[in-house]
Amino acid sequence: MEKKIMLSPGLLITGGVMGFLFAFLVKMGNPANMGICVLCFYRDIAGAIGLHRVTAVSYIRPEIIGFIIGGTIFAVLANQMRATFGAKPLWRFIIGILVGYNALIFLGCPIRMFGRISAGDWTALFGLLGVIVAVVVFNYFVKSGLSLGRSLESKNTQFLAWITPLIAIVLLILLILDPAGVNKKHTAHAPLLISLGAGILLGILGQWSSFCSLGGTLDLVMIKSFHRVQGTITFLIVAFIANLAFGQFKPGAHPVAHAAHLWNFLSMFVIGLGSIMLGGCPFKQTIMASRGNLDSLIAIIGMFTGFAIGHNLAIVASPKGVPSSAMIGVIISIIIISIIGFINTTRTEGTGKS
Repeated sequence: MEKKIMLSPGLLITGGVMGFLFAFLVKMGNPANMGICVLCFYRDIAGAIGLHRVTAVSYIRPEIIGFIIGGTIFAVLANQMRATFGAKPLWRFIIGILVGYNALIFLGCPIRMFGRISAGDWTALFGLLGVIVAVVVFNYFVKSGLSLGRSLESKNTQFLAWITPLIAIVLLILLILDPAGVNKKHTAHAPLLISLGAGILLGILGQWSSFCSLGGTLDLVMIKSFHRVQGTITFLIVAFIANLAFGQFKPGAHPVAHAAHLWNFLSMFVIGLGSIMLGGCPFKQTIMASRGNLDSLIAIIGMFTGFAIGHNLAIVASPKGVPSSAMIGVIISIIIISIIGFINTTRTEGTGKS
């Protein structure tokens, strides 16, 4: 008996709006194929607050501030604001480092991967292949009992739910005042109000729909479900149409990308596997943090650490390719995330029964 596919208004609307904004924000001034890239935006913020010294990628991105504010607004109105934490935060921090670092090799996050495909950047297809393999590996770990635990609510510390929104407000103040003059030096961005408004809208929609750029691929492979992939497919279709309309669809080589296919595959494998272990892509982690999930916030702090390590040690990729030092960094990442996967299965952490 065939499973009936139920349409999800939340996922369809969120995917469609995100797809349009991906292309629209590029038209408004964001870097090519980077209308929305959560990890790229976090990397830019890391530079703006002094965690690395690459001026070209140092800017407090209003979109991230908007994601958090929008997510918090919806969570408050829906009575979903809860301080939750305690799901193996150390492992989540380390995984966050690996996800952040490997974004500097692939040059983007899963959303940008799909966005690059929608604009004709076929090199991103190797990243998609990496995500598919990551899901297969994750499925193996799950069957072995993989678990990073559950975030638990604490009635006595509900004020902690407001840490992430407060961070967003501080970032907004720093963006506006720009005391160090960092933001004034950065020109590759859409106007502040447009970026902030787009972020708030997506934050609200993301909280409403629980959109995850990797969730559809995960469900297709693991449980043969087409439910969550609706959002991703809608994103791809709308982004493709919008890129065509704005004259941004160009099959072939694209800026801020490289053709080192093996390393596109391997780095996105790490990003994909790490994100799925954490419970969602970087966009979903941001939305979860906006409603008080401190484990997601810890993972995001790990991502910032990964950006700092990569840029300060100069072991990152560029449109020219992937240097040998960065290749070593990816290989080490694969080893570490594999060890984390094996350590956190019931076969290794439990009673010793297999």
